[in-house]
Amino acid sequence: MNDALTAVVVVVSGYLVGSIPFGWLLARAAGLGDIRAIGSGNIGATNVLRTGRKDIAALTLALDAAKGAVAVLATDYWAGTNWALVAGVAAVIGHCTSVWMRGQGGKGVATGLGVILAIAWPVCLACCAAWVVTARLSRLSSAGALVAFALAPVLMLFWRGSAAGAAVAAVSAVVFLRHSGNIRRLLAGTEPRIGQGR
Repeated sequence: MNDALTAVVVVVSGYLVGSIPFGWLLARAAGLGDIRAIGSGNIGATNVLRTGRKDIAALTLALDAAKGAVAVLATDYWAGTNWALVAGVAAVIGHCTSVWMRGQGGKGVATGLGVILAIAWPVCLACCAAWVVTARLSRLSSAGALVAFALAPVLMLFWRGSAAGAAVAAVSAVVFLRHSGNIRRLLAGTEPRIGQGR
């Protein structure tokens, strides 16, 4: 298979894996209705948690992370590490702009962490620790996610080199873009704290 065809297969398959709307599917299966109609309107675990179903939110978190990890690991096995990095970025974009949700999606945090986990699990652990510590101290989940994804490309660069660092930088850019509203509220001091809303 030539590089052009490989690129198409990797990007499309990574995107489609990332597009699977687990939060929406699980919420519907649990009788919680359309998750897009509450809170932030996203299909990620944080919004699922607003239904009060911690079990469904935890399962959403795990499956969304698994999407990113599967996209990377399966592509690594089939086409090699560099293409696996491309698939990981595509999976995060797919989660954030799901074709099944007409372009709607989540904010990419769980899927992004799944990608990082598959590339270098120590970096994922460090990012998760940064997220938890920041969120606990600030009581702002979005701040925790942003700190984690600001740290991720730097750690990945030193751990796995420039290609992996660049891929994770692209993932982080997507996550930051999806958090643009949160960033504006953080700067204005109006971002709801954990347990207060969106």
